[in-house]
Amino acid sequence: MSISQFFILSLRGDTIIFRDFRRDIKKGINEVFFRKVNFFDVEDEAPPVFNVDGVNFIYVKKNELYLVMTTKDNVSASYFLDIIEKLIKVVKDHCGILSEESIRKNFVLIYEIIDEMIDFGYPQLSSTEQIKPFVFTEPIVMENQITSTSIFNNGNTKAGDSIKKPISQITDGKSKKNEIFVDVIEKLTVLFNSSGKLVNSSVDGCIKMKSYLRGNPELKLVLNDEIIIGKSSIYSTASVIDDCNFHPNVQTKELEHQKTLFISPPDGEFIVMNYRINTEFTPPFKIYTYIDESAYKLELKIKINANFSDKFFAGNVVIKFNVPKSAQNVYFDLAKNKIGQKANYVQNENVCIWKIPKFQGGVENTLVTKVTLSNNKTGDCRKELGPVTMNFEIPTYNISKLQVKELKILTNEKNYNPLRWVRCITQANSYVSRVS
Repeated sequence: MSISQFFILSLRGDTIIFRDFRRDIKKGINEVFFRKVNFFDVEDEAPPVFNVDGVNFIYVKKNELYLVMTTKDNVSASYFLDIIEKLIKVVKDHCGILSEESIRKNFVLIYEIIDEMIDFGYPQLSSTEQIKPFVFTEPIVMENQITSTSIFNNGNTKAGDSIKKPISQITDGKSKKNEIFVDVIEKLTVLFNSSGKLVNSSVDGCIKMKSYLRGNPELKLVLNDEIIIGKSSIYSTASVIDDCNFHPNVQTKELEHQKTLFISPPDGEFIVMNYRINTEFTPPFKIYTYIDESAYKLELKIKINANFSDKFFAGNVVIKFNVPKSAQNVYFDLAKNKIGQKANYVQNENVCIWKIPKFQGGVENTLVTKVTLSNNKTGDCRKELGPVTMNFEIPTYNISKLQVKELKILTNEKNYNPLRWVRCITQANSYVSRVS
């Protein structure tokens, strides 16, 4: 299973990186890919794997970039997609961030990484730890890339974009700071029926770490006592994690009794622990929908309640839902005191988008959408309404209540007192409410 070519394109079609490993595919194949992915045969986006004239295209779209591999062989698509994801991780670790500007400024470094990861079309090294000793080009760091907000020692749990720095600053003698970053990220999958009743729910979480510690010392990470791995008694009030797995560099022998993990951090960003919760929990938002029908008209009322404390808030809240294809006019009734909220109708996609910049806990928001139809078949058109999907981020909040109680650096070096940054965030993975 060999890779013929690898290239990175911008959304405009500009070729930023291009490496031809086997020279068995005609020139200009990147243009063929760009035309095909932008004018695909169906209305939806092109799938991550497709074939044009005997050439297989396997790509990932990330941060307004297309990262593409081509081959003429009948290969495992999942294997190639995994190689692209690993390449993305290595590039992020070396450059600090994956963006068009960063890649353009660090193109020599990017080519060096590609040549170490792929030899004559065959993947070889795949991790930052393996590749780092063979990469010698210093990264050009983006000026607005390094910012900080708050510190673990002060009891806060927010961290800014400081984690988006190249790993060369870990061992560089001129390193600005000796620090470590920990993210507790939880992604929610929630489904409501049309009456607002919870049908299905789960949490996919992880503890992500990136170390900029001098000398890569061993770490001791202690979790809170209220966490139980596996099924618990029906009388237990602790949060139950149904399933979990760990990075190979993590020792778990004291996890069950002491809630302690010992970590030998590798270079670059890595996942300390993945976990999943399937037991029922109270979702942060409840979505209720109401439909009113009349001649040539449909009215959809969406009410969303924030079920968490007013100490927290959700940001980047975006609610989307479909309206019937026969819709002629769409009007939104939004409360006047809802500052910053906007509702738009994208006619060519028959989609309504409701944006709420800041959704405070304990608050209710309502949107009434009035749809004028071109026919009187409101019963059939009603079936085309919805579903309602919701995206959001809630900083310093998580469903599982998992917390980093202590992060200790195990070193004998005197006056070794690095900065410890911890961030906790909850995001929507698939947050959906049926309408009918």
